[in-house]
Amino acid sequence: MQTRNPLLDEFAKLTTGAMGLAQAAGEEAKAAFRSQTDRVAAELDLVRRDEFDALKAEIAGLRAELAALKTPSTGKSRKPATGTSTGGTPAADAAG
Repeated sequence: MQTRNPLLDEFAKLTTGAMGLAQAAGEEAKAAFRSQTDRVAAELDLVRRDEFDALKAEIAGLRAELAALKTPSTGKSRKPATGTSTGGTPAADAAG
């Protein structure tokens, strides 16, 4: 059989309210900490991970291209492509 004790009822209500308040305070502290760390990260001008990965891939491509340009060609003399300024011929003027 269950008895009603007003003192225990009030104590249960008080502890339930205190737990709700503690949980709300915890969520508020988490939000404040998150906003503070976002502010610090913005002040430090940090780069995002996806931007870093894109730049890293671009640099790897440029290094591969540079390595390909540095390797000597096989047996043929390197002739500049037509239409480049390294061909040794002066550009035609507008008069003809």
